[in-house]
Amino acid sequence: MKLVLFDLDNTLLAGDSDYEWGQFLIAKGAVDGPDYEAKNKAFYEAYKAGGLDIYAFLAFALHPLATHPRAQLDAWRAEYIETRVRTMIPQAARDLVRRHLDEADLVAVITATNSFITAPIAQELGVEHLIATEPEQVDGRFTGKVAGTPCFREGKIVRLGQFLEAHDTRLDDLDTSWFYSDSHNDLPLLEKVRYPVAVDPDPLLRARALERAWPVISLRQP
Repeated sequence: MKLVLFDLDNTLLAGDSDYEWGQFLIAKGAVDGPDYEAKNKAFYEAYKAGGLDIYAFLAFALHPLATHPRAQLDAWRAEYIETRVRTMIPQAARDLVRRHLDEADLVAVITATNSFITAPIAQELGVEHLIATEPEQVDGRFTGKVAGTPCFREGKIVRLGQFLEAHDTRLDDLDTSWFYSDSHNDLPLLEKVRYPVAVDPDPLLRARALERAWPVISLRQP
Protein backbone atom coordinates (compact mmCIF):
# COMPACT_ATOMS: atom_id res chain seq x y z
CA MET A 1 0.00 0.00 0.00
CA LYS A 2 1.23 3.49 -0.88
CA LEU A 3 0.38 6.29 1.59
CA VAL A 4 0.70 9.99 0.80
CA LEU A 5 0.27 12.62 3.51
CA PHE A 6 0.03 16.37 3.05
CA ASP A 7 0.38 19.03 5.69
CA LEU A 8 -2.05 21.85 4.91
CA ASP A 9 -1.04 25.29 6.18
CA ASN A 10 1.84 26.85 4.26
CA THR A 11 2.22 23.56 2.39
CA LEU A 12 -0.79 23.02 0.16
CA LEU A 13 -2.00 26.48 1.14
CA ALA A 14 0.00 29.65 0.56
CA GLY A 15 -0.89 30.79 4.05
CA ASP A 16 -2.18 29.52 7.39
CA SER A 17 -5.88 28.66 7.53
CA ASP A 18 -6.01 28.76 11.34
CA TYR A 19 -4.48 32.24 11.55
CA GLU A 20 -6.60 33.53 8.65
CA TRP A 21 -9.78 32.15 10.25
CA GLY A 22 -8.98 34.23 13.32
CA GLN A 23 -8.48 37.31 11.16
CA PHE A 24 -11.75 36.57 9.39
CA LEU A 25 -13.61 36.38 12.73
CA ILE A 26 -12.15 39.76 13.65
CA ALA A 27 -13.39 41.24 10.38
CA LYS A 28 -16.87 39.82 11.03
CA GLY A 29 -16.96 41.32 14.53
CA ALA A 30 -17.33 37.84 16.01
CA VAL A 31 -14.50 38.33 18.53
CA ASP A 32 -12.90 41.21 20.43
CA GLY A 33 -10.79 42.65 17.63
CA PRO A 34 -7.64 44.21 19.20
CA ASP A 35 -7.24 41.62 21.96
CA TYR A 36 -7.96 38.65 19.70
CA GLU A 37 -5.66 39.91 16.94
CA ALA A 38 -2.77 40.38 19.37
CA LYS A 39 -3.18 36.88 20.78
CA ASN A 40 -3.69 35.36 17.32
CA LYS A 41 -0.44 36.89 16.12
CA ALA A 42 1.45 35.87 19.28
CA PHE A 43 0.36 32.24 18.97
CA TYR A 44 1.27 32.20 15.28
CA GLU A 45 4.75 33.56 16.01
CA ALA A 46 5.20 30.95 18.75
CA TYR A 47 4.20 28.24 16.28
CA LYS A 48 6.75 29.42 13.73
CA ALA A 49 9.44 29.59 16.41
CA GLY A 50 8.69 26.06 17.61
CA GLY A 51 7.47 27.09 21.05
CA LEU A 52 3.70 26.80 20.73
CA ASP A 53 1.76 25.55 23.75
CA ILE A 54 -0.82 23.63 21.76
CA TYR A 55 -3.34 23.36 24.59
CA ALA A 56 -3.19 27.08 25.36
CA PHE A 57 -3.61 27.81 21.67
CA LEU A 58 -6.57 25.46 21.29
CA ALA A 59 -8.29 26.99 24.32
CA PHE A 60 -8.00 30.29 22.47
CA ALA A 61 -8.78 29.10 18.94
CA LEU A 62 -11.73 26.83 19.78
CA HIS A 63 -13.47 29.28 22.11
CA PRO A 64 -15.33 31.13 19.31
CA LEU A 65 -16.82 27.82 18.14
CA ALA A 66 -18.50 27.49 21.55
CA THR A 67 -19.86 31.04 21.66
CA HIS A 68 -21.81 31.22 18.40
CA PRO A 69 -24.70 29.12 17.03
CA ARG A 70 -23.71 26.35 14.64
CA ALA A 71 -25.78 27.81 11.81
CA GLN A 72 -23.88 31.09 12.10
CA LEU A 73 -20.54 29.30 12.26
CA ASP A 74 -21.40 27.28 9.15
CA ALA A 75 -22.38 30.45 7.26
CA TRP A 76 -19.17 32.20 8.26
CA ARG A 77 -17.10 29.16 7.30
CA ALA A 78 -18.68 28.98 3.83
CA GLU A 79 -17.90 32.67 3.29
CA TYR A 80 -14.38 32.18 4.62
CA ILE A 81 -13.66 29.30 2.25
CA GLU A 82 -15.05 31.22 -0.71
CA THR A 83 -13.40 34.58 -0.05
CA ARG A 84 -10.10 33.66 1.58
CA VAL A 85 -9.13 30.01 1.23
CA ARG A 86 -9.65 29.35 -2.48
CA THR A 87 -7.22 32.13 -3.35
CA MET A 88 -4.64 30.50 -1.04
CA ILE A 89 -4.47 27.25 -3.04
CA PRO A 90 -1.75 27.36 -5.71
CA GLN A 91 -2.48 25.48 -8.93
CA ALA A 92 0.73 23.52 -8.38
CA ALA A 93 -0.70 22.22 -5.09
CA ARG A 94 -3.88 21.08 -6.81
CA ASP A 95 -1.82 19.36 -9.51
CA LEU A 96 0.39 17.56 -6.98
CA VAL A 97 -2.59 16.31 -5.00
CA ARG A 98 -4.34 15.14 -8.16
CA ARG A 99 -1.25 13.22 -9.29
CA HIS A 100 -0.97 11.40 -5.99
CA LEU A 101 -4.69 10.67 -5.90
CA ASP A 102 -4.25 8.92 -9.23
CA GLU A 103 -1.23 6.91 -8.04
CA ALA A 104 -1.59 6.22 -4.31
CA ASP A 105 -3.78 3.80 -2.39
CA LEU A 106 -4.38 6.19 0.50
CA VAL A 107 -4.08 10.00 0.49
CA ALA A 108 -4.78 12.20 3.50
CA VAL A 109 -4.40 15.76 4.69
CA ILE A 110 -2.86 15.77 8.18
CA THR A 111 -3.01 19.10 10.00
CA ALA A 112 -2.93 20.67 13.44
CA THR A 113 -5.73 23.03 12.41
CA ASN A 114 -9.11 21.89 13.66
CA SER A 115 -11.44 19.85 11.46
CA PHE A 116 -14.26 22.42 11.49
CA ILE A 117 -12.05 24.72 9.44
CA THR A 118 -10.14 22.15 7.42
CA ALA A 119 -12.79 19.60 6.38
CA PRO A 120 -14.12 21.78 3.54
CA ILE A 121 -10.55 22.65 2.51
CA ALA A 122 -9.65 18.99 2.13
CA GLN A 123 -12.86 18.55 0.17
CA GLU A 124 -11.93 21.50 -2.06
CA LEU A 125 -8.64 19.74 -2.78
CA GLY A 126 -10.43 16.49 -3.59
CA VAL A 127 -8.93 14.62 -0.62
CA GLU A 128 -11.34 12.26 1.09
CA HIS A 129 -9.33 11.60 4.24
CA LEU A 130 -8.58 14.28 6.84
CA ILE A 131 -6.56 13.80 10.02
CA ALA A 132 -6.97 16.98 12.06
CA THR A 133 -7.32 18.29 15.58
CA GLU A 134 -10.89 17.53 16.63
CA PRO A 135 -13.02 20.08 18.51
CA GLU A 136 -15.11 18.47 21.22
CA GLN A 137 -18.87 18.42 20.62
CA VAL A 138 -21.70 17.63 23.02
CA ASP A 139 -25.19 17.24 21.56
CA GLY A 140 -24.03 18.82 18.33
CA ARG A 141 -22.57 21.94 19.96
CA PHE A 142 -18.89 22.77 20.26
CA THR A 143 -17.62 22.99 23.83
CA GLY A 144 -14.45 25.00 23.14
CA LYS A 145 -12.31 22.03 24.18
CA VAL A 146 -10.25 19.56 22.17
CA ALA A 147 -11.30 15.94 21.75
CA GLY A 148 -8.49 13.40 21.96
CA THR A 149 -4.89 14.05 20.99
CA PRO A 150 -4.16 17.33 19.16
CA CYS A 151 -2.76 16.61 15.70
CA PHE A 152 0.44 18.53 16.37
CA ARG A 153 4.12 17.52 16.42
CA GLU A 154 4.34 14.02 17.97
CA GLY A 155 0.55 14.05 18.12
CA LYS A 156 0.51 13.68 14.35
CA ILE A 157 2.21 10.30 14.74
CA VAL A 158 -0.39 9.25 17.31
CA ARG A 159 -3.30 10.38 15.18
CA LEU A 160 -1.83 8.81 12.03
CA GLY A 161 -1.46 5.52 13.88
CA GLN A 162 -5.12 5.62 14.87
CA PHE A 163 -6.10 6.45 11.28
CA LEU A 164 -4.05 3.59 9.83
CA GLU A 165 -5.36 1.17 12.44
CA ALA A 166 -8.87 2.00 11.25
CA HIS A 167 -7.65 0.99 7.78
CA ASP A 168 -6.20 -2.28 9.09
CA THR A 169 -2.57 -1.34 8.63
CA ARG A 170 0.42 0.30 10.29
CA LEU A 171 3.01 2.77 9.03
CA ASP A 172 5.77 0.16 9.27
CA ASP A 173 3.73 -2.29 7.18
CA LEU A 174 3.22 0.04 4.22
CA ASP A 175 5.11 -0.49 0.97
CA THR A 176 5.92 3.21 0.83
CA SER A 177 4.93 6.46 2.54
CA TRP A 178 5.29 10.13 1.67
CA PHE A 179 4.82 13.27 3.75
CA TYR A 180 4.90 16.82 2.39
CA SER A 181 5.37 19.64 4.90
CA ASP A 182 6.72 23.17 5.25
CA SER A 183 7.33 23.18 9.00
CA HIS A 184 10.01 22.04 11.43
CA ASN A 185 7.12 21.28 13.79
CA ASP A 186 6.46 18.28 11.53
CA LEU A 187 9.94 16.80 11.89
CA PRO A 188 8.72 13.96 14.16
CA LEU A 189 6.48 12.62 11.39
CA LEU A 190 8.85 13.53 8.57
CA GLU A 191 11.43 11.32 10.26
CA LYS A 192 8.96 8.39 10.29
CA VAL A 193 7.97 8.19 6.62
CA ARG A 194 10.05 6.71 3.84
CA TYR A 195 9.91 9.79 1.60
CA PRO A 196 9.85 13.12 3.46
CA VAL A 197 9.51 16.19 1.23
CA ALA A 198 10.09 19.78 2.36
CA VAL A 199 7.68 22.20 0.67
CA ASP A 200 8.57 25.91 0.73
CA PRO A 201 10.20 25.05 4.07
CA ASP A 202 10.89 27.30 7.03
CA PRO A 203 14.62 27.82 7.75
CA LEU A 204 14.90 25.04 10.33
CA LEU A 205 13.23 22.47 8.11
CA ARG A 206 15.24 23.60 5.09
CA ALA A 207 18.47 23.07 7.02
CA ARG A 208 17.40 19.60 8.15
CA ALA A 209 16.24 18.69 4.64
CA LEU A 210 19.58 19.71 3.14
CA GLU A 211 21.42 17.82 5.87
CA ARG A 212 19.40 14.66 5.19
CA ALA A 213 19.27 15.11 1.40
CA TRP A 214 15.48 15.28 1.43
CA PRO A 215 13.80 16.79 -1.63
CA VAL A 216 12.98 20.49 -1.30
CA ILE A 217 10.23 21.78 -3.59
CA SER A 218 8.08 24.85 -4.03
CA LEU A 219 4.38 24.92 -4.82
CA ARG A 220 4.38 28.73 -5.05
CA GLN A 221 7.25 29.50 -7.38
CA PRO A 222 7.30 28.58 -11.10
